[in-house]
Amino acid sequence: MLALSRKKDEAIVINNDIEVTVLEVKGEHVKLGIKAPKTVPIYRKEVYLQIQQSNKESANVQAVEALKNLL
Repeated sequence: MLALSRKKDEAIVINNDIEVTVLEVKGEHVKLGIKAPKTVPIYRKEVYLQIQQSNKESANVQAVEALKNLL
């Protein structure tokens, strides 16, 4: 993991087309702004993990249903 220090209104650039800017710092909370192509999905990590878990559960259900159809 790369750890960087940034102040308000400072940014980092990722892969030439994603820019992450520090918009605000209040105590332990940091507000970030992200500019990226519309084709790049951006999720909060907790939401991303929920989506991944839901996809796994769905794949398992679909696999069971496919096996039932074979029998």
